[in-house]
Amino acid sequence: MNIPFLGSRRRKTGMPDPEGIAELLAECELLRTQADRAGVRLDDSPASLEALDQLVPRWRDDEETSTWLGNDAGLYLGTVIVRTVPGAAWEIRADGQPVLRLTSGREFDVVDAGHAWAADGVPELSQLYAEVAEA
Repeated sequence: MNIPFLGSRRRKTGMPDPEGIAELLAECELLRTQADRAGVRLDDSPASLEALDQLVPRWRDDEETSTWLGNDAGLYLGTVIVRTVPGAAWEIRADGQPVLRLTSGREFDVVDAGHAWAADGVPELSQLYAEVAEA
C-alpha cells in the first residue's frame, strides 16, 4: 500500500506525526464493515484478530474486494500490534509503504501479510500477531 502523500508531508515537516499516521492507518473501513456485518467487533485487541480468522472468506470471489480487504487486514494487524506490543511503531518507507518497526529493529510488512491472509487465510492474523508479540 503506497501512501504517497505521507512522503511529501515528511519532506515538508521533517517527520510525519506518528499519532496522526497511526490513526489514519487504523481506519480500515472495508474490513470493519465486513466484520460488523458478520457480527465481529473490531476493538483493536488480539482477540479480535482471532475472530477475524474465523470469518467465512466470501470476499475471495471478488478480486477487487479481496485486494482492498488485504490492505485493511494488514493495517488492522499493524494497528493491534502498535497498540498492544510495547515499542512497536509505524514507519513509512521512502516508497510510501507502511511497515512496523519493533524495538528489536525488526521490520514487519503487515500489508503483505494482510494480502496473504485475504487471499489464502494463511498465515492467520492471530498467528502473525503472536509471532511479532514474542519477538
